Amino acid sequence: YEYETRKISYTVPARQASYTPDFHLPNGIIIEGKGVLDTADRQKHLLVKAQYPDLDIRFVFSRSAAPLYKGSPTTYGKWCAKHGFQYADKLIPEEWINEPPK
Repeated sequence: YEYETRKISYTVPARQASYTPDFHLPNGIIIEGKGVLDTADRQKHLLVKAQYPDLDIRFVFSRSAAPLYKGSPTTYGKWCAKHGFQYADKLIPEEWINEPPK
């Protein structure tokens, strides 16, 4: 895998921004490793997904069962599922690494 070797431009309303994925697998899957998925990260990933719907961005969390914020009924995993992102805990699943390119 390659670590943070690609930059993907995306537009934030009223300003230009760029996103640097954590990992880019040879099969085209982009992996974003997260301990904390804060509001800014969630907004960024929704903008990137809307502007680049063909990108396959997946998350690996230290704990996908963590709530978005204290007292939230929504976890990182539930947020991913709601917005169509695949996710895993702790390690990049072997299935993702061995998945053929699309």
